[in-house]
Amino acid sequence: MNRTLTDKFGRVHDYLRISLTDRCNLRCVYCMPEEGMQFMENDKHLTFDEIEAVVRMAAKLGVRRLRLTGGEPLVRPNVEKLVSRLSAIPGIEDIALTTNGIFLAQKAEKLRKAGVTRVNISLDSMKQERFAKITRGGDVSKVLAGLEASFRVGFNPIKLNVVLMNRFNDDEVDDFLRMTLEREVHVRFIEYMPIGHDDNGWRDLYLPLEYVKERCEAMGMTPEPTQSVFGNGPAEYFRLPGAKGSFGLIHPVSDHFCESCNRLRLTADGNIKPCLFWQDEFNVRKYIGDEQALEDLFFRALDIKPESHEMAKVLFGEELSHEPTVRRMSQIGG
Repeated sequence: MNRTLTDKFGRVHDYLRISLTDRCNLRCVYCMPEEGMQFMENDKHLTFDEIEAVVRMAAKLGVRRLRLTGGEPLVRPNVEKLVSRLSAIPGIEDIALTTNGIFLAQKAEKLRKAGVTRVNISLDSMKQERFAKITRGGDVSKVLAGLEASFRVGFNPIKLNVVLMNRFNDDEVDDFLRMTLEREVHVRFIEYMPIGHDDNGWRDLYLPLEYVKERCEAMGMTPEPTQSVFGNGPAEYFRLPGAKGSFGLIHPVSDHFCESCNRLRLTADGNIKPCLFWQDEFNVRKYIGDEQALEDLFFRALDIKPESHEMAKVLFGEELSHEPTVRRMSQIGG
């Protein structure tokens, strides 16, 4: 009888997020420190053969959906070749990509043909000067070109990830909402999270997502709840009257979504993380080639997965039940 990835809280895990690299061509303020980071050596990254071996095992245990992340996954050479290999694994039904969009215009067609069905594009501002400040040097026109390429090659759905930051990009909420009126795009506003931060600076940028609904009302439009857009994410979706697209709210801090969590994470250096926020992780590398040992490792990771990540306790300065990770988002896989 096949084992399935069900944890002690009854949550079935059919979704694996795979970080292909901790490297990135941008330096976003919420992802990396200003001084930059020491990236791992290339030989520390899981090889494509190793990633395929892990996914084959995961698929036997009921994983059906994959998401490729980073760092920035498109800085890793020949990503489309890995996609082709993963899409051919029995049981894998869907492969998505999270990207900053800088290289997406030139790679979209190859990725689509290889088996990527949908994309999430990080876009925290549509204003070049502000985008450059958030990303520490990025060119927003390249991201917008990647968005257009995504429409052209037929990725569906297309989602935009917008990390909402108090007194930084909150004045652009109206512009993103208007975009959903005109195009079949799904904008997800995400609360600023205290991942890998050893100080309280993130609190100054934190803004509860009720602000987005307030902006809808200020625009004279009442958003209606809508069915979740296809995918694995935790967003609560809404649609403005007459809109072609939708917007979603992802509030891991103020209203966590842990009770419906269905995901495990595989870091670029080969660690299974049962929870984004806690430090617990299990390295797969020495078990690759031993199918039973690798299977057992998945269940060891799942066995210690907590009921909640407790980020709200960080916001209010309360004591935590576990040790938070010291890894930055780029080191874990966003």
